[in-house]
Parts: sequence; structure tokens; C-alpha cells
Amino acid sequence: MTTAVPAVRPANPNFSSGPCTKRPGWSLDALKGAALGRSHRSKAGKAKLKEAIDLTREVLEVPATHRIAIVPGSDTGAVEMAMWSMLGARGVEVLAWESFGAIWVTDAVKQLRLPNTKAVVAEFGKLPDLAAVDFDNDVVFTFNGTTAGVRVPNHDWIPADRAGLTICDATSAAFAMELDYDKLDVVTFSWQKVMGGEAAHGILILGPRAVERLESFTPAWPLPKLFRMTKNGKLDEGLFEGETINTPSLLCVEDYIDALTWAKSVGGLKGLIARSNASAKAVYDFVDRTPWLKVLAADDATRTNTGVCLVFADPALAAAPLEKQAVFAKDFVALLEKQGVAFDFGAYRDAPPGLRIWCGATVEPSDVEALLPWLDWAYAQLSPALAKAA
Repeated sequence: MTTAVPAVRPANPNFSSGPCTKRPGWSLDALKGAALGRSHRSKAGKAKLKEAIDLTREVLEVPATHRIAIVPGSDTGAVEMAMWSMLGARGVEVLAWESFGAIWVTDAVKQLRLPNTKAVVAEFGKLPDLAAVDFDNDVVFTFNGTTAGVRVPNHDWIPADRAGLTICDATSAAFAMELDYDKLDVVTFSWQKVMGGEAAHGILILGPRAVERLESFTPAWPLPKLFRMTKNGKLDEGLFEGETINTPSLLCVEDYIDALTWAKSVGGLKGLIARSNASAKAVYDFVDRTPWLKVLAADDATRTNTGVCLVFADPALAAAPLEKQAVFAKDFVALLEKQGVAFDFGAYRDAPPGLRIWCGATVEPSDVEALLPWLDWAYAQLSPALAKAA
């Protein structure tokens, strides 16, 4: 712990977990090529949307067997589009270990009111027993828990010969982790996460088994226009060629294309993953030598490389009521925001009080390294009050 003001500041103090920081070197000049004022159904507009889809496939290395669509409502819209359109054909298991997984549980149990639904919920910091999942059911899960910093360690727990579909919310995993599309029938994410894109737009990736479900199953409930992916019982192929259900922002599309182009320049998917890994390792190494912090993830194999979640290990604070811990965490974040060192890095509102440092690919690892001494400094400023209160 140091009381001296660190000599180096992060060049970019944006560590938000969404919307995430823009790629290095970004400026408004990157949007000059946007098809502004043009219809998204014009030749120019559709070409931009198709370019975004094609670049997504190239950077994410999505196989030709899978279709990619731009959909409304960010990742939430993409997940609910899949749930409302595909669930109900067989039993369902929904796995949750943080806030957004809990939302998918609520959707299945209280909104869709699906029969034969099993909610498998683990506390923050832990995964449920993945070996106990019944893949005769459709399975809905979050690949990487944005609000807990806990990810599934691999795809080994998903059988190749499963009967049910896997619907995977990968919003803070896509572009930062390897995704096995043979094991994932539906993959969703938003532009605002690892790529630092703009909000409100989502991506839906469908494998052959998901398409077969759409063409063979009709839900018992009416589908809003925003969720409809079929016409006359067949997949609406236009959605996967640059058409969209409602009007997208062509400014946001241009921004996403810019982010994908940058991704190619840093080595594509492997380069993006390496950047996230470098930033996350810096944080984890810091925690290992810092007695007043600990990682929320209970198992090292489940530690994320994007939204790294930390809690305070100071005995005086750890023994305090959650309300007091929350006040300390809020003061901690506010102190560094006041210094202009780091913004928006507090824990999610439903998560245990602490810190959440975004390490996605658009964050420079050098900025994460520069931030860490400031955490020590902030603790040195605030911790004496803990000792007095104990």
C-alpha cells in the first residue's frame, strides 16, 4: 500500500463494462464513410449492413454453417428473440450465476411461463454444477457473467450429441474468448462490449439446429414483429444478408465496421483475446500481491478476461454490513473518478460491493497497468477510517 501519488496515469481512464471504451485511436473521423441520410434498404445502406455481417464472420471465425443477423435491442433483444421464438418445444434449463442470467430465468419462469423449466442458480462468484445439466432440455446460459467476472471454463460440458438447443448469451465473451460454434446453437452479443461499439444493436448467430427449430416449431404465444425470424414457416434469409427487422442506425453500423476493421489490424480474434488476457493478467497479478483485495471468482479456472470483478478483503470491511461495504466501494470509485484516473469501475448494482475493471480488447493493457498503483493509493486514503470505525 502506498500513500504517494502515483506518477503515471492511464492515458484513457474509461474502464466501464458497457458501453465500453472505444478502440485505441478512435475519433469521429472514423465515421466519415457512414451512409447517413440514406435508407437502410437502399443499395448503399444494405451494403453497409452486409459488410458488418461479413466482417463479424471473418473476425469471430464463424463457420459458413451459421447465419448472422443484426437485431434490435442490443444483446437483451437478441437473447429474448431466441427465447421467445425457440423455447417451448421441450423442457428448458436456465443457468444463472449473476444478474443477466437471472433475467433469463425470470423470462422463462415468470414471463413465458414455460412448463418443465428448471432454474439452476449459483451465488455470485461460483458456477452451478455444469456436469448435472440435462441436455435433453434446451439450455440457456451466459458464457461469461458480466456482473460476476465468472465464465464457463470451456465447452467440454456440452455434449456434441445433445437433443436440446444451447442458447448462449456471449455478450462479454465474443471477441475475447474462443467460442465453439459446434456446441452453441444460438450465440448473442452486443456491439457495445468487447468491440467498444454503440448501444442498442445486437448480433444473433444461428446454427443449423436452431434454424431447424425455427422452421419446425411454432410457439404457443404471439410473437411481436421484432422477434419474427420466419416467413411462411421458413427462415427469413434476408435478415442474414443485410436486411433488418426495424431501422438500424447507420452511424452505429459504421462505428461497428470501424471497430471490426481495427480488430483485423491487431491480429483478428487471437489478437483481441491476447489484449484482453494481458489486461486481465495484470489485474490478477496485482490482486495476488495485494492483501486488501480478492477476486470474486472462487475458482481460478472460471476467472474472466473481460469484466474482472474484485471485492475488498480488509478484515474490518469484510466483516461489516453490506451497506457499509457498498459505501466504501462507492467512495473508492468516486475518489479515483475525482482524480480523473478511472471512470465507471464500480461493481454492478446487484453484485457484491467492490470493483469491476473492464479488460476487453479496446482497453490498452498499459492503461490497466497504470491504474493499479492508483487502487493502492485510494485504499491508503480511505482505509484509516475503517480502522477508526472498527
